[in-house]
Formats: sequence, C-alpha cells, structure tokens
Amino acid sequence: MTTQEPAGERFASFEAFYPYYIHEHSNRTCRRIHVIGSGLVLLALAAAIVTLNPWWLLAMPVIGYGFAWVGHFFFEKNRPATFRYPLWSLMGDWRMFFETVSGKRRF
Repeated sequence: MTTQEPAGERFASFEAFYPYYIHEHSNRTCRRIHVIGSGLVLLALAAAIVTLNPWWLLAMPVIGYGFAWVGHFFFEKNRPATFRYPLWSLMGDWRMFFETVSGKRRF
C-alpha cells in the first residue's frame, strides 16, 4: 500500500487508490466536511423521493462536491482526487462516509 500516486502512472485498482485517497484527507476538518456533505447528499436524495421534485437531484452533486472542494481548498490545501480519478474518488467518498458513520474511521 502506498500513500503516493505512482510517478507518471495511474493506480491500477481502487484498492491501490484508497490508501492514497485517505492520505489526501489527512486533515480532520476536511474529512468532517466530506462526511457532512455526503450526509446532506443522502438527505437531498430522500427529499427528491418524498417530494418528487427533480431539483433535489440536481442539488446533490452541488452539495457533495461543494462541501468536498471547500474541505480540500481551504483545509487540506490540496487538489481533489476527483479531477484525476472521478469514479474512484466518488467511491472513496462513500467508503470513507460509511467507515465513519459505522465507527470504523474517526470523525
């Protein structure tokens, strides 16, 4: 496991990427902002289902990425992995979220 991106290469798998992803979220405030944003995304999804209002679906990426990018740019002071690894970054967000709410990762 490495916490650095391979020089001039890409990660070969999500499992190889995830330690790097976690390292890029070393700042506790950044992690907290991510978890809160992910929770609000789930609430927006619930609101879309309950109200049948599609605007909530459009709000979901704005909420999720908005919170995450604030965490990265202002607290972590790094570039979000979303720009290079969009799918694995999204998977990492949700894995980190569920690890946090289940108590496996510190909030």
